[in-house]
Amino acid sequence: MSEPPLLEVDDLNVSFPGRGGITRAVRNVSFSLGRERLGIVGESGSGKSTTGRALLGLIPSPGIVTAKRMQFGGHNLLGMQDADWQHLRGRRISMVMQDPKYSLNPVIKIGRQIQETYLLHHRTTAEDARKRALSMLEAVRIREPDLVYHLYPHQLSGGMGQRVMIAMMLIAEPDLLIADEPTSALDVTVQNQVLRILDNLVSDRGMGLIFISHNLTIVSSFCDRVLVMYGGKIVEECKASELHKAKHPYTQALIKAAPSLEHPTAELKVVSRDPAWLT
Repeated sequence: MSEPPLLEVDDLNVSFPGRGGITRAVRNVSFSLGRERLGIVGESGSGKSTTGRALLGLIPSPGIVTAKRMQFGGHNLLGMQDADWQHLRGRRISMVMQDPKYSLNPVIKIGRQIQETYLLHHRTTAEDARKRALSMLEAVRIREPDLVYHLYPHQLSGGMGQRVMIAMMLIAEPDLLIADEPTSALDVTVQNQVLRILDNLVSDRGMGLIFISHNLTIVSSFCDRVLVMYGGKIVEECKASELHKAKHPYTQALIKAAPSLEHPTAELKVVSRDPAWLT
């Protein structure tokens, strides 16, 4: 018998009321996630990050989140109160944000920030949390964990900062990791290193991963499945390895608009939009 999904989302909607009316940032999104790597791609403003934040109850007021079903590991995410989220976030679901310099506290040393999550969710000693933090720094391939443990965020490179963020989000051993553009601020070499770290950690720990990105090349080679979002909607779902066979005109346009070293062109294709895609 197949294992039940970690996450089930049915008809998720996120809207923001304003002076000009209601903006529907996420519209009728439905998907499920097992212990796999699910990519969500689309242009800026397509609803990718908002979807991830809605899953963690991080949509700020006056945002409105509704869904027919949003279930994670036996928890109804729609009925969660602040106290319930306190136990779930970090411990069962974690999220790696796009740029570590905006996510790490600039006045607190790295080691203390990493072990804070572990102390919050586990009854243990400060010494045990310190050892655990050093172990996680090693797990994300930081060469001198004892040194980095005592540094401040501004003393780290972008790649090291992103690794620290991954260590911080994984120290409590969550079942689901949401990675929001975790490699966009990194050069290609460091990107590949971070992807290998995520791949190994997901495989070794049996986690589910939602990988949010605008980079179709990375998603097609790294993920198992892909959701393509446009205007807050999922317009196509396919196997990542078959992304090049996409049938929706928007997905095809994104693929054609991406630069290619194998087939360089003087001008990149421009995505032509059809109002029917939003209906």
